[in-house]
Amino acid sequence: MATNPYSAPTANVSDPASATHGNYVPGGQAVAAGRGWDWITAGWDLFKRQAGMWIALVLVAFVIFLVLAFIPLLGNFLTPFLSIFFGAGVLIGCRAIEDGGELEIGHLFAGFREKLAPLAAVGGIYLAATIAIVVVVMLVAGVSVFAAFSGAADPSFTALMTGLLAALVVLALMLPVVMAVWFAPALVVFQDKGAVEAMKESFSGCLRNIMPFLVYGLIGLVLSILASIPLMLGWLALGPVFAGSLYASYKDIYLTA
Repeated sequence: MATNPYSAPTANVSDPASATHGNYVPGGQAVAAGRGWDWITAGWDLFKRQAGMWIALVLVAFVIFLVLAFIPLLGNFLTPFLSIFFGAGVLIGCRAIEDGGELEIGHLFAGFREKLAPLAAVGGIYLAATIAIVVVVMLVAGVSVFAAFSGAADPSFTALMTGLLAALVVLALMLPVVMAVWFAPALVVFQDKGAVEAMKESFSGCLRNIMPFLVYGLIGLVLSILASIPLMLGWLALGPVFAGSLYASYKDIYLTA
């Protein structure tokens, strides 16, 4: 049968990167609890491939956040906002290593070149939610409690206990926010999701994998303590390992062969 030269092409024109790395699973899939450890080992493998460049990236990021810490008020707002862009850039770097390429300092800033608008929206929502939670808890618990707990005022046992309770409430309220943000940069960059859709699917993926994240969190806590003992120097390796583990967990939950 003759082929119509004016018909639409029937060749596979899907994104070659998506085809190479796996098929996307909307909302993510549940994986075994033991995968939490596998994510960390996968992160270690990515770190070993280019340890020197990873350490250089950590140092550059540290200097940036250190400078932000000295900017009154503005630095506190910029840190969580910019972390979304840096996180996206590092994930792009992880994929470059996986594909046999080279990790570069420029990968730290790749998020500003890739999907700028949706990443900015994710960062803005994350920042707004964080501020709203802190303000609400401060209004309920009282600003003086936060001042006493932070050492800005003479502490009393009652104030410290109330401050501790307020801090725990903040952490509890922040948990769903963190779940919504956790995979959002990866979903924006690799799956072309909008900010709100990416955050919804990130929350869904985290919710379906409570057990592996519990394993991941417990192991990560132990490693964090160990990395902090020698003057925080262990974070030169653990930081990249966590970054690589985030990429590994994204692939594990949202992609299939």
